[in-house]
Amino acid sequence: MVLAALYMGWSMGANDAANCVGADIGSGVMSLRTGIIITCVFSFLGAVLFGGNVIKTIGKGVVDINCLPCRESYLLALTSLFSTAVWVTIATYKKYPVSTSHSIVGAVAGGGFALATNIYWEKIIQIFICWVLTPIGSCLLTIILYPVFRLIFQIPSIKKYGDFLTKFLIYLTSAYLAFCWGANDVANATGVLLGIKPFTARSAAILGAFAMSIGVMTWGYRVIETVGFKITNITPLLTIAIETGTALNVQIYTNFGIPVSTSHSIVGAVWGAGILQGIKTINLKLAREIILTWAITPLISGIITYITLGMLLAIVK
Repeated sequence: MVLAALYMGWSMGANDAANCVGADIGSGVMSLRTGIIITCVFSFLGAVLFGGNVIKTIGKGVVDINCLPCRESYLLALTSLFSTAVWVTIATYKKYPVSTSHSIVGAVAGGGFALATNIYWEKIIQIFICWVLTPIGSCLLTIILYPVFRLIFQIPSIKKYGDFLTKFLIYLTSAYLAFCWGANDVANATGVLLGIKPFTARSAAILGAFAMSIGVMTWGYRVIETVGFKITNITPLLTIAIETGTALNVQIYTNFGIPVSTSHSIVGAVWGAGILQGIKTINLKLAREIILTWAITPLISGIITYITLGMLLAIVK
């Protein structure tokens, strides 16, 4: 079980590293090495300090794990983590920024179907609505924030320190975004462990944060290339607006314990930057491919879990 959670955390770190520093690296202000260090440090802090809220939602809010026999609850947790990690690994190999939040929720629901246990559909519908709103919210926030930042940087007393302030704010917003990502997304790796004793929200968060950091360091560069360079052209000032809008968006959901996609949020914000520069600057072909991948993510994870869990149950019975 712990190995499956570690694999999930690793795959998530590899895919989601781009959420925190892809725009920074794409703007040319930050090196890949520096971005990875910032992501590892601050995502770990966010996961350990505030990851418990969303871990409780994933662990107990989608399927009633506690009502299941011990063996079945373990199998559900194991297959959900495995199915999610496999799909996220495939997406990372293809350099697509997918949602680990979508994937783990779909996987847990698929496992619930296989076990014919109670699924909290009201909670899933609430989560789904938030998934749709996430990229829209970050897109709008970026469109609103960019003119504000541009106006501030035109103030004479600030303009003379423009280069220094731009770099400082990019580093600051990267750290803030990595912190929010760790707080919200660590649940995707270890949330299901909360329904399995002896894990607590804190111990599950620490385990997930460790695995995520390894993923960022080993394979995080792949999706960084997509977010930073292939969706649209990103300037340093746009980067500040993108990351501020993304982080605010994710933090709002985290405060309510709702597992949303940092990938959706950052990509929506980058699309907002593209709209500001003109719709022709957006790689529309890639945008369609990303949206399609987003749509099928929970379905594929759910199907893999349903089939895998069904096979395991047939074997152990």
